[in-house]
Amino acid sequence: MIPAYKKDVALLEEIESAPDSPDAYDVWWLGQSGFLIKWNGYRLLLDPYLSDSLTHKYARTKKPHVRMSELVVKPELLKQIDVVTSSHNHTDHLDAETLIPILKSNPGIQFVIPESNREFVSDRLKIDRSIPIGITSGQSISVGPFQFHGIPAKHDEIEYDANGYCVYMGYVIGFGKWNLYHSGDTLWFDELVPLLTPFNVDLALLPINGSDPVREVAGNLNSHEAVALGKAIRAKCVIPCHYDMFAFNTADVGEFRTEAEKMGIEFSVLRGGERVTRR
Repeated sequence: MIPAYKKDVALLEEIESAPDSPDAYDVWWLGQSGFLIKWNGYRLLLDPYLSDSLTHKYARTKKPHVRMSELVVKPELLKQIDVVTSSHNHTDHLDAETLIPILKSNPGIQFVIPESNREFVSDRLKIDRSIPIGITSGQSISVGPFQFHGIPAKHDEIEYDANGYCVYMGYVIGFGKWNLYHSGDTLWFDELVPLLTPFNVDLALLPINGSDPVREVAGNLNSHEAVALGKAIRAKCVIPCHYDMFAFNTADVGEFRTEAEKMGIEFSVLRGGERVTRR
């Protein structure tokens, strides 16, 4: 088991003590594609997976989800969360065992989802269908101090439902002077760079586990592609994610580091529960 850099009480204390400044923001990697952003007194939680639900679900199947990294914090302990997101309906991005406790522990929290997943989300989390805030590709919405811009994701295809709403999503999130890109799960596609470049992305949070048909799961960017995408959109910094959670579906983050150094981009490789500050 890969140990967390910081977890439980120590992690919560660090989150609490981080300055509430309009001039900087803090980012903690919570594992898989989950991140906590703290800026100017607000807290934004992106695609958290903070349980062992998939490990239990697939324990006696041909595709066991053996956890590789320590859980950094129990979901019910995360407090004062203003906004939480889900980019699509796969469990590591929409986990009932994570989200139900978070919604319960944070009265007034706002929940951003792809509009296409409204019924699915309502059923999985046992909440009224009117509670989530839906968004689709090409749409922009304001949620508290954050501006969300819907970006399509290709996982393994770009899909739309019968109403024309995008099924797999990424989000560009604007706050203060920054734009942050959380891709959700995606492969590279031709339109992605021109969609993202106008946002002058400060920080790109990108998966690196790649695509391997042997895994029998939808694929993502690999390390080379994640670095190349960050460079193509001129992101100020790239943080890799979606690795070191499940043994059958991971990547060597050392390859990402090598590619990033070769291509000359700024990057941060975080351990579970580790923070980076952006100014």
